[in-house]
Amino acid sequence: MSAGALAVGLAGMLASLALLIWLAYRGWSVLLLAPLCAMLAALISGQPVLAHWTQTFMGSTGRFLAQFFPLFLLGSLFGKLMEDSSSVDAVAQFMIDKLGSRHALVAVVLGGALVTYGGVSLFVAFFVLAPMAQALFRSANLPRRLMPAAIMLGTATFTMSALPGTPALQNAIPMPFFGTTPFAAPGLGVIASIVMAGFGLWWLSRVAASARRNGE
Repeated sequence: MSAGALAVGLAGMLASLALLIWLAYRGWSVLLLAPLCAMLAALISGQPVLAHWTQTFMGSTGRFLAQFFPLFLLGSLFGKLMEDSSSVDAVAQFMIDKLGSRHALVAVVLGGALVTYGGVSLFVAFFVLAPMAQALFRSANLPRRLMPAAIMLGTATFTMSALPGTPALQNAIPMPFFGTTPFAAPGLGVIASIVMAGFGLWWLSRVAASARRNGE
């Protein structure tokens, strides 16, 4: 294949991916967008559209579902169990009680980290932590605009992608391809987690101090 054809194929993939992300954020269903964008990438590359859809896209999708659907199912059931049993609320409330409103940012981040590292979906954790974070921020006189950043730092950064042994899908999906375990590269994972958490907390503290100075 020539360099020009490779460049066109790469451009088609990037354009399709950008379109998928944009439309997904606009509220379109990914179930509808994925096959349409896959066919668009084949069309831009000058490849047979229907053949790529039936033989490449559908085959890869079927193998992905067969391999990871049990993981999705069990993870969803575990998250629902934690939600219905109020275990997530108990962990979050424990962190808030121990650290108090003086350390509201740290309490929200650590509360989110504990529940997601335990296997709870970040979507479940977010909706549980949000009302607690709102009350804690109010008592600490912090602006609510910092809540999403604090919750996402604890639920969707180091516990999702760096801490050794995390049950997040982002850690589990590459395992069969790279022949790794959930505890692969523990040293690098711990270092990356410290960098993510440390920098995130530093930034949040800096913005919170600026907000207080500005009277927010």
